[in-house]
Amino acid sequence: MFDTVLIANRGEIALRILRACRALGLRTVAVHSEADAGLRHVALADRSLCIGPAAASESYLHTERILLAAELTGAQAIHPGYGFLSENADFAAAVEGAGLTFIGPNARAIRTMGDKVAAKQAMREAGVPCVPGSDGALPDDPQAIQAVAAKVGYPVLVKAAGGGGGRGMRVVRVAEDLDRAVSTTRTEARQAFGNPTLYLEKFLDRPRHIEIQVLADAHGDAVWLGERDCSLQRRHQKVIEEAPAPGIPRDAIADIGTRCVAACKTLGYVGAGTFEFLYQDGGFFFIEMNTRLQVEHPVTEMVTGIDIVCEQIRIAQGHPLSVAQDDILIHGHAIECRINAEDPDKFLPSPGQVTDWLPPGGPGVRVESHLYPGYQVPPHYDSLIAKIVTHGPDRAVALARMQTALAETVIGGIDTNIALHLRLLADPGVRAGGIDIHYLEALIAAGHGTGAADDAG
Repeated sequence: MFDTVLIANRGEIALRILRACRALGLRTVAVHSEADAGLRHVALADRSLCIGPAAASESYLHTERILLAAELTGAQAIHPGYGFLSENADFAAAVEGAGLTFIGPNARAIRTMGDKVAAKQAMREAGVPCVPGSDGALPDDPQAIQAVAAKVGYPVLVKAAGGGGGRGMRVVRVAEDLDRAVSTTRTEARQAFGNPTLYLEKFLDRPRHIEIQVLADAHGDAVWLGERDCSLQRRHQKVIEEAPAPGIPRDAIADIGTRCVAACKTLGYVGAGTFEFLYQDGGFFFIEMNTRLQVEHPVTEMVTGIDIVCEQIRIAQGHPLSVAQDDILIHGHAIECRINAEDPDKFLPSPGQVTDWLPPGGPGVRVESHLYPGYQVPPHYDSLIAKIVTHGPDRAVALARMQTALAETVIGGIDTNIALHLRLLADPGVRAGGIDIHYLEALIAAGHGTGAADDAG
């Protein structure tokens, strides 16, 4: 058990974690960089401590400084949020080695699921379907790699075992391009992830990106909380998410959710997690597991009524799950739009001072943000500045509420992608639902998803 949590993150997720801790009667410690001294969660926390300059490598990614801050403030647990050190097995091990509680799965689970080759092997053994591909890591011999690709069938996807966030992958459509793609991806993987291991998968041409949210406690129990459709992406980065996934039969969702729960029990997984799948032609294919809280967790909370962050903390305290599988029902529909400080057409970051901040309101509207008038958006971190979530009795109402909410939102002084979201929500394909992961990039290429066509004309 613990009564004080150090929040090893920043921005809206740090504020979200602080609120969950408050709801559970826990004290909070906020660590921050010099650039983030004015953040809301820093002011609201019971204790705060600056751990370094703006550069993440000298603050939010600096394990020793975070552990020292915990020692100085008496924090007994550390919540990593998402990003930064949230899926760093060495950090989790260091937290545990310091006698503190890491609010997340143990280092072994993070390490296994962080290696895409090991994760796929574990999922196969647990009975979770995977994308057809190589049996383990690719060999060094080019001829052997060519044989693997020929067996899988073109097009194929060459992927880094330690990759993530859309990095470390290349599509290869013909055998003549394979050797160069393998060499380039291996070099990139070694430099970016410190792991040159590659594997190969069949490239699916029109899949959807479907996630299953799970919670698992230390008493051997686990549940799944429905699914999320995260197919609206640009360069493998999610833009809009929703729950439930439109147009997928509920019995198919239930089957894959049950398999995910079984996998958690087989692996001895403890904490919150997300199984990510590609879905095409009625089949689910596992691609990776995120061993942390997801940016898009609010849409699941809206349709289930379950506070995932509170459950995550309670699990870390050793409590059993507060809900059983039969208690989990899906109510209505929820949509989340990620609001970034960036140009809505060129996608360039837009740091600067926020002169105005008027968030939306009304029935079924939820806003997760750390903004305030006068806040200086720094250039050092991810451009996410807010998440607007709407809920309704059905998808049509959730969409209508989102359009209204976006139109009401005022963020002055910087560029944001709100205009892009409004254009996407008016697009017939997006409104119909069931789009694949290539849909947004096809719109952008055609000049329809952004203002590019108008600018050109």
